Amino acid sequence: MKNSTYNIDSTSNSNTLKLGLFPLTAHLMPGGRMQLRVFEPRYIRLVRDSLRNEQGFGLCMLNPDGDVAKNEHIHPIGTLAKIVDFETLNDGYLGITIAGESLFDIHTIETEKDGLRTASVSFRNRLAEVTKVETESTQECELKERLQEVFTNYPEFAGLYPEQHFDNAEWVCNRWLEILPLAAEAKQELLAANNLRVTQNYLQCLFAENNEDEQSEDESSTRKQKHGSI
Repeated sequence: MKNSTYNIDSTSNSNTLKLGLFPLTAHLMPGGRMQLRVFEPRYIRLVRDSLRNEQGFGLCMLNPDGDVAKNEHIHPIGTLAKIVDFETLNDGYLGITIAGESLFDIHTIETEKDGLRTASVSFRNRLAEVTKVETESTQECELKERLQEVFTNYPEFAGLYPEQHFDNAEWVCNRWLEILPLAAEAKQELLAANNLRVTQNYLQCLFAENNEDEQSEDESSTRKQKHGSI
C-alpha cells in the first residue's frame, strides 16, 4: 500500500527504472565507495532485494527543509549504488560496502507500507570526456595532489579503493564532493550543471578561500606575538 507520492520534473530522456531509495546524510558519487551499517527492517529488505535482483539501490541526499510526509526530504539527484561486499558485524547488524555507479534523476517517489521509499528514476548521461592534454592545469594538479594527501593520511579510507584514479579529473572531483562538508543543495547544483569545469572551478575557489583564511589567521597570530613581546 502506497501512502504518498512526490513528483519531480526531469529533463532526462533515458528509460525509467524503479529503485529502492536509501536517503543518507553522507554522499556517494559515481566511482566512490562507502561502508554502511544497516539495521532498520525496511533497509534490510532493500539490501536483500538488491542482492537478489542484482540491480542495486538509490543512495540519495537528504533535504533537511523538505516535508517528510510528502517525500520532499529527498533531493532529486541520486546515485545508483551496487553492493560489492557484506558481512555480519559484531553487534549483529549487517555491514555492507557499496560502490557508486551512475547518477539518476528522480521522477516520482512512493512510500511503501514499511516506510521504504521507492522511486521512478532515469539515468543521466556521463559527463562528456574532457580533451586530454599533455600537461595538467595548475587547478587539476592541486585538486589531485590534495586528494592524494587525504588518501595518504587516512589509510582506512584509501583501503576502500583497490583502484585509485588520480589522473581522472572526474573521479578526483567526485571524491571531493563526497569528502567536503558542503550543503547537499550546493552539491545538487553542481550535479545538475553536469559540467566538470564548473565543479573544478568551484572546488578551486573553496581551496583558495581556505588558504586566504589560513593566511589571515597566521598574520593575526604573528601580530599578537609581536605585541606580546613589546
